[in-house]
Amino acid sequence: MSLVVTDLRVEFSGFVAVGGVSFDAHPGEVRFLIGPNGAGKTTCIDAITGLTKGTGSARLGETELLGRPVHTIVRLGVGRTFQTASVFDELSVLQNLDIAAGRHRRPASLLRTRTGVDASIERALEETGLAGELATPAGILSHGQKQWLEIAMLLVQDAKVLLLDEPVAGMSQDERTATGELLQRVAANRIVVVVEHDMDFMRRFATRVTVLHQGAVLAEGAVSEVQADPKVQEVYLGTAGAATTAAASAVPEPLRKED
Repeated sequence: MSLVVTDLRVEFSGFVAVGGVSFDAHPGEVRFLIGPNGAGKTTCIDAITGLTKGTGSARLGETELLGRPVHTIVRLGVGRTFQTASVFDELSVLQNLDIAAGRHRRPASLLRTRTGVDASIERALEETGLAGELATPAGILSHGQKQWLEIAMLLVQDAKVLLLDEPVAGMSQDERTATGELLQRVAANRIVVVVEHDMDFMRRFATRVTVLHQGAVLAEGAVSEVQADPKVQEVYLGTAGAATTAAASAVPEPLRKED
């Protein structure tokens, strides 16, 4: 099963945020969407997940996603993360995963001593490196661990597609490496699409890359092909683009413009 996006368009009061973007993603690869701030990266995944209205097509296998409610898209196996991890800080790692797994346990029962852990949760904990943090309150996890927990929450929901919005923003170098290795493991049998500004992270872990600029596809291909493209060098990876990216990275996250 693949995710195939064709001629995706998103407009806000006449402003074209995404103007006919097409790309595909498949299990076995870590697929990156990159580009300057405002290029339309996050807007693309917002449209795919139903948070923003889009036209064109976004098909998961034979199923069209565009036009469906958010909860239906989730049930079809499409999960996403945001730039700030959305976890329940006051609950433990295990309790967060219980909720994500849809066990529908009463709030009081979440606080009782556990006699066992579901196999799906055990697998997600092992895959994300959080097996030793079962009882740890999510609020005291490191920034990287919170992102891994959010990915684990998607895994226990059996997500077929993971759309990850800047998953390594604010992480230490060790956490970035661990996250890249995690994404490679996850992508072995799932579709993984990463929206990212970190070019070093992209170079290390991307299988294929789509570069967006002003709501349109500027280039696409392997990392080496994209980096060698003169258009990409001019608007993003070259001197001017590098300066723009460095300046954007220096701005505190809450002040950055959303894509």
